[in-house]
Amino acid sequence: MGSNTKGALVGLLGFGVFATHDVIVKYLGATYSPYQILFFSVMFGFPLVSFMLVRDMSADTMRPHHPWWTALRTVSILVSSTCIFYAFSVLPLTQTYSILFSVPLIITLLSIPILGERVGIHRGGAVVVGLVGVLIVVRPGSAPLEFGHLAAFVGAFGSALSSIIVRRIGREERDLVLLLYPMLGSFLVMGALMPFEYKPMPLTDLAAVAVLSLLGFIALNCMIGAYKAAEAAIVAPMQYSQILWATLFGLVFFNEAPEQRTLVGAVIIIVSGLYIVIRESRTNVSENTPVLRNRSRIVAGTNFRIGPMLRSARKRGKKDG
Repeated sequence: MGSNTKGALVGLLGFGVFATHDVIVKYLGATYSPYQILFFSVMFGFPLVSFMLVRDMSADTMRPHHPWWTALRTVSILVSSTCIFYAFSVLPLTQTYSILFSVPLIITLLSIPILGERVGIHRGGAVVVGLVGVLIVVRPGSAPLEFGHLAAFVGAFGSALSSIIVRRIGREERDLVLLLYPMLGSFLVMGALMPFEYKPMPLTDLAAVAVLSLLGFIALNCMIGAYKAAEAAIVAPMQYSQILWATLFGLVFFNEAPEQRTLVGAVIIIVSGLYIVIRESRTNVSENTPVLRNRSRIVAGTNFRIGPMLRSARKRGKKDG
């Protein structure tokens, strides 16, 4: 088995685990507020982060080199995490994923002012086509738009913004700064908001939140393995396999039959995203390749960032070699 084939298969496994993660989010979201779910998922995630703290031997401080960008990224992750968790709780899985698949399109647009990226007619046209697919999914005017749709859009924008900021400052910031500031921010802010909508959680639901954090950690390691084995252009498109999991899980667990327009719109969005990835993988097309280098999963609000941990794994591999 070739390395690219192995990486693609491991990537498929990782995104399948992420889809299972989102099923638990939707299940818990029917009872609890996003603040409460996020608070406990981050709390259960801290012990897993300790593995990074133990392995990081850098003598640098935890003070960010770019405090304003770090603060903006932390806020964007807080907002996008809350909105995405809410969208999963009120919208069908296929609709939520279809809207979130617009993240590569938004990254392409944001790369122009933030990274100084030049977007030509090919990628620009792909963005326009993808946005048409989004309109097909939400069908403005033909059906009432729910607050969940707006939440999904805001979540997609926040996820794209946080990814672009990492692309801008990631080489100069310590990996733990990129990891811990959003987690600490989520823990403090969600902890402050949680009492307003707190509901006592039985042990079974607390266990479900713990599984939520564990699944994120397992999926993260799958993605690290995938990107270490295969080219990014091979692994990145595997994220779109989540629409298949969303269709299956929606039918089995939530009795959600995907609408034909949703699937048509999703296909258009996926094709446009794939085209952008293919264009960025070609030489002399993109200086920054913002979409191709966005290794984190689209819905990665409280999960660990794949990029920093992948760099750490590569550094350890060089030392061991």
